[in-house]
Amino acid sequence: MDKAKRNRGSRTRLFDNVTSLAVLAAAIAAMPAWAQTTQPQDQAATQADLPDSTRTADPAAPDRLVRPGSTTDGAAEGQETGASASDIVVTGTRITATGFTAPTPTTVIGEDQILKNAQPNIFNTVAQLPSLQGSTGAATGTFSTSSGQQGLSSFSLRGLGTIRTLTLLDGQRVVGANVTGVPDISQFPQLLIKRVDIVTGGASASYGSDAVGGVINFVTDTRFTGIKGNLQSGVTTYGDGGQVLAQLAVGKAFADDKLHVILSGEYAHDEGVGPGNFGEDLAGSRDWYRATTLVDTGIRNNGNPQFLYRDHGQAYQYTKYGLISSGPLQGIAFNADGVPFAFNYGSNGVPAKNAAGNVIGCYVGFCVGGDQSGHVGSGTSLQSALQRVNGYTRIGYDIAPDMEFYVTANVAQVKTSNQPNPGASRTGLVIQCANPYLPTTISQACAQNGITQFTYGLSNAILPNIKVNTDRRQYRFVAGLKGKADLAGTSWTYDAYYEHGINITDINVDNIILNRRYDQAINATRINGQIVCADATARAGGCQPINIFGAFTPSAGALTYIAPDKGPFQHTKQTQDAAAGSISGTPIDLWAGPLAVAAGLEYRREFYRVNADPYGAGVSSISPNSTDYPADPVLLPAGNNWYAGNYKNGRGQYHVLESFLELNLPLIDSKAAGRANLNLAGRATRYSTSGLVYSWKVGGTYDTPLDGIRLRAVTSRDVRAPNLSELFAAPTTTTVPNFTDPFRNTQVLIIQNSIGNPNLRPEIARSTEAGIVLARPSWLPGLSVSFDYYKIKVDDVVSSLSAAQIVNLCFQGNTETCGAFNLQNTAGPNFVNVQAFNVASIKTDGFDIEASYQMRNPLGLGGNFTVRALATHVIKFVTDLGLPGTIPIDSAGANSGAIPDWKWLAIESYDTDRFSLTLQQRWFSDGVIGNQYVVCAPGTCPVSTANNPTIDYNRMKGAFYFDIGGSINVTRQVSMFFKVDNLFDHDPEPSPQTNTGLDVNPALYDTLGRFYRIGIRGRF
Repeated sequence: MDKAKRNRGSRTRLFDNVTSLAVLAAAIAAMPAWAQTTQPQDQAATQADLPDSTRTADPAAPDRLVRPGSTTDGAAEGQETGASASDIVVTGTRITATGFTAPTPTTVIGEDQILKNAQPNIFNTVAQLPSLQGSTGAATGTFSTSSGQQGLSSFSLRGLGTIRTLTLLDGQRVVGANVTGVPDISQFPQLLIKRVDIVTGGASASYGSDAVGGVINFVTDTRFTGIKGNLQSGVTTYGDGGQVLAQLAVGKAFADDKLHVILSGEYAHDEGVGPGNFGEDLAGSRDWYRATTLVDTGIRNNGNPQFLYRDHGQAYQYTKYGLISSGPLQGIAFNADGVPFAFNYGSNGVPAKNAAGNVIGCYVGFCVGGDQSGHVGSGTSLQSALQRVNGYTRIGYDIAPDMEFYVTANVAQVKTSNQPNPGASRTGLVIQCANPYLPTTISQACAQNGITQFTYGLSNAILPNIKVNTDRRQYRFVAGLKGKADLAGTSWTYDAYYEHGINITDINVDNIILNRRYDQAINATRINGQIVCADATARAGGCQPINIFGAFTPSAGALTYIAPDKGPFQHTKQTQDAAAGSISGTPIDLWAGPLAVAAGLEYRREFYRVNADPYGAGVSSISPNSTDYPADPVLLPAGNNWYAGNYKNGRGQYHVLESFLELNLPLIDSKAAGRANLNLAGRATRYSTSGLVYSWKVGGTYDTPLDGIRLRAVTSRDVRAPNLSELFAAPTTTTVPNFTDPFRNTQVLIIQNSIGNPNLRPEIARSTEAGIVLARPSWLPGLSVSFDYYKIKVDDVVSSLSAAQIVNLCFQGNTETCGAFNLQNTAGPNFVNVQAFNVASIKTDGFDIEASYQMRNPLGLGGNFTVRALATHVIKFVTDLGLPGTIPIDSAGANSGAIPDWKWLAIESYDTDRFSLTLQQRWFSDGVIGNQYVVCAPGTCPVSTANNPTIDYNRMKGAFYFDIGGSINVTRQVSMFFKVDNLFDHDPEPSPQTNTGLDVNPALYDTLGRFYRIGIRGRF
């Protein structure tokens, strides 16, 4: 379909959505009068009209309440039961005290900004912050079959990974949605979120394990009353990626305002985007894919670059309908009708017609240009389809005026699906010249050249496309007691809760082949005039032959044999039990104010169990043969039979007991000298797997006598314990095509096995931050600016070498890794074993800049004008694997990863009583493919090494995205809104790899294009 037709389809769908929402708006506006008499918290109201409970702190004055959506330097309001109106609840600390300012920088996203961003998932709004680098969502992980992280929405602060960012809901732990322990934000009650606090610094002493990069805390409105709802729809400019979101929340107080009941529910359906087709054809009319590849010349010491940056890379081991890839017939391909023809190699390549299958004039595994029809990269989903259903309830009862007992229940389901690649490309297949499906001309050519077989490769376009389906279900229940009590003349707040969470994840893969059955089906012979499978055992098991020399669709029976209806599956059950109790108060008055104290105890137990099918995991008592997976002598009883998705069995658990103490000591409080405090925290943590470990924090703030100037600094020792996956991971197996074998200078198909290590130790981090804040000076009270430098070092990092690193280390003479792989395995598939261990370290530093300016009645026009900007500059991000033969790698500025040198977000909003208009700019800087490369011109290059390979081009452009949104108030209770993301339809930059993937980086770049959203929301 051409671009014009798709755009017309997009406009038609958008018109239909507008019409539907307009009808709904009229219906809501016509609701009975009783529903409209409730005074709303109108998002377009002026600041003076906003009740205190809806305002959020900004970087200028965390103990002042201002309009939602601004930033903060460590404090945010939290009017909850048990906390007085003057108490400040700060996510970066456990202290609750009047006027307290935390030393750890904190960014707040208020409800107003969440609404204006109009995303189908609150995750998308938070992930735009510059300090978040490497988060995962629906647009990442779509290239994978076996990872199990498709569609998983989880955050990564400072580029340290999702496992080093602690995500909380109302300050409480959430059961993981993956064996790595990270939760899925899609399962949170999103309509009830009134703000999100992002603590950009180590917080293990306050909140425990995992808070190495920081803490992200979702704060719900626990006292919501009334009714509010949201309905929105969206579509890309290419007519795909359709979205629908419906949300409704109800809150009511009973029994003289003692009993509070809140119910919410939401449904979201996202069609996803992609895949395209074979070749370079993307979904819709997108035309940015160029199969950009780093082709390997295979030469390291001739003065020329080893790697060359080239568009239209062509893998020469296979093509769409089949290619003879080595021997005297190399270069003969087949068209859709099965007719042989001379394959058009790029780079003016000429087949060497030797056993290795080299192509003269080309590179290792690749040519440039030529016949591109067999590419599989463009057949990858650009975004997973996602459907989520979420139900949440909270019931709270005030036992006494300052004591509330509450229970919450959160039940959610998230389903995703993606296509990792079309067909199931195979290389190195051994074809017998006597195969009856071969054209006579090929059989005769075999005889003329004295051969009886040849190697063969194809994209397998005749097979159905692989589909990966995930189903995550969360059941989370919390019971708690919080409030305030007087003890020895001092008022103390207390909070205790117990949480039980269950997450069940099912992964099912459709349309995927069993390699050994496929190999039997393509090995055809003729018996009694009939073409059948050559192997008698395979025939007895139901084997039917397939013709792979052209576009000949296999029979239903043949497809059932090689790709049975019951494909790979993995069933995982995770449970989390957490109990915690804490108190906070000011027991002693000192010279500069009261000493604030917080202390508590916490216990947590994590457990998981996973089982998979016998064809992938191996036959065992956990994965027995059955009617769905019958015993088959053709298959390996040890497993790894699938093309991909060879999931394994496993189980494991650990428990954690912790205690913490935090103090805030006021040092100075005078008009002449200013105001200063010292914040101290310590935590002792005992892991059942690795023993006792300590974390601590020392920090402070100083409000100088200078108008609006505040200084702050904090240093901390933080920990992250190995998660269930790292300790007890069920081995996962991934198929890696076109893996480079440096011993033979060729490419092979391998199985990568990832396994756990129960002997892992906790990671230890040291984090330091120092900053200065200009906090709403009297000469410009609407202005707030902050600058913070950070430095983080993580030791004993749990890490694994990649399969390529393991092989290359052995190739370079490090024999300790040589036993972890076999690239010429005659007893089964080629493999590389990858295991986690405490060996690496990470060092990163940089700085954050935040600024906001608020103006009432700008230019006499009425309303409010707000400008907000956030920026992060990463100076370095160095990972040292700590192994012989390796050197530290700096990932900062490598735009093939997730950590650009600069990243910023700017927002401009104008609000009146009738409408609002918001502009947003997202930008990250130009970078490189990788800092390890040495750029050089032909004839000037040094010797290329595994640590510092030479390359002819090493640049990746950054990106600038412009978004616009607005709303109009139909009534004081109802508003209609729109949002356009990536207004200028900016295409992503190629992220060249050395394989045949999509070669784009969705962790940084927008791969979908311009996106339109419209909707209606109301609050009564």
